Amino acid sequence: MIGLLGKKLGMTNIFAEDGSNLDVTVIEAGPCAVLSVNDKNVQLGFDNLSEKRVKKPAAGMFKKLNISPRKYIREIAKDASREYKIGEEIKVDLFKAGDFVDITGTSIGKGFQGGMKRWHWHGGPGSHGSTSHRRVGSIGSTTTPGRVWRGHHLPGHMGNIKVTTQNLKVVKVDMENNLILVEGSVPGHKNNYVIIKKAIKKKQK
Repeated sequence: MIGLLGKKLGMTNIFAEDGSNLDVTVIEAGPCAVLSVNDKNVQLGFDNLSEKRVKKPAAGMFKKLNISPRKYIREIAKDASREYKIGEEIKVDLFKAGDFVDITGTSIGKGFQGGMKRWHWHGGPGSHGSTSHRRVGSIGSTTTPGRVWRGHHLPGHMGNIKVTTQNLKVVKVDMENNLILVEGSVPGHKNNYVIIKKAIKKKQK
């Protein structure tokens, strides 16, 4: 297995062995139940869910598997050298301190925003009678081409998209409490579900 499901609990800071102060994100990682297995992927379920909140088709699936209902279900690439059994639990010991991981989550939604905040425009003149301090301005490119180019940066909805932060270092793994501490920030708000995978661009120790 090259990944695990989890939940972002928040950020804190800890002292490293050399005395430096590190900002870390605390993630509750697993245990994740194996729900199904195919040639390439393993379907994992995370975070127990009350049976009263499960729809009938899903409840029937979990009952057939003899697994308690799970709220967050995703597929992750499996380790071809290992066999997986339906119902077994994958725990946080998949990772160790010093590993590098890629973490995928949904970024915090910021609603409708102007171009200066959304795309970091510099803005128009701030004085001399200008009335275009934060406005979009001309976007038609005169008569040639006489239209707005596809993908032009404009005000609009910001955030609430799938984001992956790469090469985050694992600082500590707490097996007893199913916690993993990674150096740096992770996409999303507190209690946001995330997918933790072994980094693909960083050589593991």
